[in-house]
Amino acid sequence: MVRLTRRETALLISSALLAGCGPRGVSETPLAEDWPGLLTQARGQTIHWFAWGGDPKINAFIGWIGEQLRDLHGIRLIHVKAADTAAVLTQLLADKTAGRTKDGRTDLIWINGENFVAARNSGLLYGPFAQMLPNWPLVDTIGKPSTVIDFTVPTDGYESPWGLSQITFFHDAVRLASPPRTLPALLDWARTRPGRFTYPAPPDFIGVTFLKQALHDLMVNPALLTRAAVDADFEGVTAPLWGWLNTLHPLLWRRGQAFPPDYPSMSRLFEDQETDLAFAFNPAEASTAVAAGRLPATTRAYVLDGGTIQNSHFVAIPFNASAKAGALVAADFILSPEAQARKADPTLWGDPTVLALDRLEPGDRARFDSIPQGSALPPPGDLDRNIPEPHGSWHLALETAWRRRYAR
Repeated sequence: MVRLTRRETALLISSALLAGCGPRGVSETPLAEDWPGLLTQARGQTIHWFAWGGDPKINAFIGWIGEQLRDLHGIRLIHVKAADTAAVLTQLLADKTAGRTKDGRTDLIWINGENFVAARNSGLLYGPFAQMLPNWPLVDTIGKPSTVIDFTVPTDGYESPWGLSQITFFHDAVRLASPPRTLPALLDWARTRPGRFTYPAPPDFIGVTFLKQALHDLMVNPALLTRAAVDADFEGVTAPLWGWLNTLHPLLWRRGQAFPPDYPSMSRLFEDQETDLAFAFNPAEASTAVAAGRLPATTRAYVLDGGTIQNSHFVAIPFNASAKAGALVAADFILSPEAQARKADPTLWGDPTVLALDRLEPGDRARFDSIPQGSALPPPGDLDRNIPEPHGSWHLALETAWRRRYAR
């Protein structure tokens, strides 16, 4: 069996990103063409869903998906809780190298960004399948273009969206009545309140996304971010970011000599009132925390005036999945109005829907209309101010450059 180190996996991802996203291998004719027959085939199957397991409310939602699949379709779902999606790419690449084209150990993957590009370019995914799912016509591909474009790369039906993410800042209106609404204003505010802000250290995904947001807002030509990092003068393009961070870091929590290792750690600092401003990639994160009693009712959320980075997260099916039929049924159920409305409820998760609400039947639209709207959700229209994710190569490039400069 071929085993890759974390660095070798990163190099695999990097090389795939720089190669572009042209198809690799021969596409299969999806089983989804015969949906009634597929439902029959899926009954009795066990599917292994490789998905991040670091959030109890997300784990609970995936558990509910499993209950529904069992009751409706006789499918058993096992949540393989993961910390790093790249680990499954290592496994799949080993299978492909060894010629194991069937009976794989993973049937569904929570994936996006650089991991999708690497998997797609290395021929590790089954498809195209997404557009053949019965619930696909409900997906808002026009109003939410990130449902079909992943970090600037067309998905081509090799992954199906199941939720949206967008950087959203939050604060306690009692402790901080007028929060900064631009990156330059954030620096000015930090000068007046030193030690009251921080961000997760890369390679944490939220931490690297903060770097991408800052780079977009500070650089001269943000359009360069749609191209691979290797195609730009990386040092010259990113110079404004490093200059801004050099000024900001001494004003951060612990004077920038230490950073929270991940998003949950940063969130706990805010909950414990060690910081006055925080941010999340889930627009409902603050509302969910208020509903759970972790944050006060005076918590408010907002999007920066110039917009913030938005992307979609997806599910994909490995090329050698042993239960492709069951995985397709699961991907379709995740797109159902019932599942999407439950996922969007901030008292349960609060992950925004990928569906176009104006296409739903009245009963299904009512599911969304009845979702509780807490005061800690961003104001109406805020999420319309969004910025597309940069090309996936910027993620690894910025992480590497940050760690070279600031890691201790």
